[in-house]
Amino acid sequence: MTKKQRAELIQEELEKLYPLVPVPLDHYDPFTLMVAVALSAQTTDKKVNQITPELFAVAGTPQRMARLEVEQIKELIREIGLSNVKAKNLKRMSELLLERHEGIVPQTYEELEALPGIGHKTASVVMSQAFGFPAFPVDTHIHRLMTLWKLTSGKNVVETERDAKLLWKENVWNKLHLQIIYYGREFSPARGKGEKDFITKMLFEK
Repeated sequence: MTKKQRAELIQEELEKLYPLVPVPLDHYDPFTLMVAVALSAQTTDKKVNQITPELFAVAGTPQRMARLEVEQIKELIREIGLSNVKAKNLKRMSELLLERHEGIVPQTYEELEALPGIGHKTASVVMSQAFGFPAFPVDTHIHRLMTLWKLTSGKNVVETERDAKLLWKENVWNKLHLQIIYYGREFSPARGKGEKDFITKMLFEK
C-alpha cells in the first residue's frame, strides 16, 4: 500500500467515525478561541474548558483582559500549567490587539504570530476554525499518529504539517486535523498500548 493509499484509507475511516467534529475548546468568537488555544499548551483541552467560563466572564474581550493585572489573570487560570507565563502573554496579547488592530483578531499568520504566546500552531487553529482559511494545525496527537502511520518522517511538526498538506486536499484540512485529534484521544492515547488503534492495525498487520 502506498503512502497516498494509506492516507486515503485513513481519511475514509475517520469520516465514518467522526462525520461531525466540533472544536474541542469552548469559545464564542475569534478572541476567546485564540485565548483558549494559547492556554491549552501543555494542558488538556478538558482542563482549559473548566477554567475558561470564569475567565471569559471577567475578561472575554481584549479590552477587559488588558485592564486586568497579570496577577488577576494568573489567579483565574491558576489550575493550568505555566499559568505565570500564560497570564503575562494574555495581558500583553490583549494590549497589542488594541494598539495594533483596534481590538480585532487579525486574519493573517504574520500578524497572529507576532502576538505573545501565539505560535504557528495556535495561529493555524485560529485561521482555520475562527476564519475558515485552510490550515492543518499539528498537535502532539497528529505528529505522533502520522509518524506511526508512516505518513511523515516525524522529525518535527513543521515537516509533519508539510507532509499532511501534500497528502490531503486543501478542502479537508480543517476537518481532518480535528478528526485525527479525536481519533488519537479515543483510540491511540500517547500513554496507551495501542490495543484499540484499529487504523494502525488495518494498515500494517497482515
